[in-house]
Amino acid sequence: MIVGLLWFVGGFNYLTRLMLTTMHGSIVHAIPMTESQFGSLTSVFLVVYGCLSPVAGFMADRFSRSRVIIISMIAWSAITWLTGYARTFEQLLIMRAIMGVSEACYLPAALALITDYHRGSTRSFAIGVHMTGISLGSALGGLGGWLADHKSWSFAFNAVGLVGIGYGLVLVLFLRDAPREQGAFPLTVAESPTRFWAGIVSLFSRGAFILTLLFWGLMGFVGWVVSGWMPTYFHEHFHLSQGAAGFQSTGYAQFAGLFGMLFGGWWADRWSRTQPRARIFVPAIGLCIAAPAIVLTAHSDLLTLAIVGMTAHAFFRNFTDSNMMPILCMVSDPRYRATGYGVMNCFSCLVGGVAVFAGGYLRDAHVDLSHIFMFAAGSMLVCVALVLMVKPIPEADVLPAEELGVPVQ
Repeated sequence: MIVGLLWFVGGFNYLTRLMLTTMHGSIVHAIPMTESQFGSLTSVFLVVYGCLSPVAGFMADRFSRSRVIIISMIAWSAITWLTGYARTFEQLLIMRAIMGVSEACYLPAALALITDYHRGSTRSFAIGVHMTGISLGSALGGLGGWLADHKSWSFAFNAVGLVGIGYGLVLVLFLRDAPREQGAFPLTVAESPTRFWAGIVSLFSRGAFILTLLFWGLMGFVGWVVSGWMPTYFHEHFHLSQGAAGFQSTGYAQFAGLFGMLFGGWWADRWSRTQPRARIFVPAIGLCIAAPAIVLTAHSDLLTLAIVGMTAHAFFRNFTDSNMMPILCMVSDPRYRATGYGVMNCFSCLVGGVAVFAGGYLRDAHVDLSHIFMFAAGSMLVCVALVLMVKPIPEADVLPAEELGVPVQ
């Protein structure tokens, strides 16, 4: 039930953050602004979202995870609704910045809550199911443009915001934290104090967490490079229209990625019954296939082969998404799981920003996109090496009382 409830929340989370980009024409017509100003509406969101993710994650560790999720959803839905009443660029910019604050609180809390309920051989699949909701929310971002065309851009924000507020009230009735005796850690751990800087020190004092952080950051680089520049590559290399290039490069891959999350989670859970490092091995195997798949796309002169390569890349690369939080649970103090994911989310956003800029810089230098994708493939193989070096902490879900400073009876 928890995964089902959060599946819709995750979809709303990504729908509300992306729908603005699909209403470019309507918004610029109603509120005159330059292209750089319109781009800054997304940039300010990402900067605020990324920088506040560690603090937002800590809030989910320090307070009730379910309450953090509920407050976050109602807040960003209310902000979405209010955005429809913005009449100046400055008002839009403020709304996007505040949305970055409210949405930063969701993902770390949601993934930590799912792992609280799913401790055994259902954890990766549960995370994978939740991530499919996020993917579908991203794919439905075009709903904003459709509503703007048929009604108005203000109506789109108002309608989606009100639906989100209504669903937030539903969560008040049904969303609950895991009972302590069934939760992510024993009573002694749950009652031990949590402090932000102590959590940061605890995370970075573990080499396994640093390797995991580097792995996730480099995966963010690969993701932004491929998703950001693949439509342009299809448009230029295969002489497709912008619309056709966008669909051919991402449409099949989106669906393949959904199934990849589910299969990667299911396989890791099943294998984990006999292999403790299964949740590490499954993403590594997936990336070993995803890397040559993107090479096939970058060097194919046949559109069909390029689509096959991109689809295979999306399917196998997404083994990582359903296993990332379970890997974090294997290498971190259970009191700071949401904080740890917030730190990784922050790092991934910063690296993603660098990736988009670097891609544009290389394009200005007339570097062929196929070379950029080759670098992305090499980066995935580096990720394989990083994740295989991660050594899980024995019994990471249950810390010994001595480590917590709890007197042993």
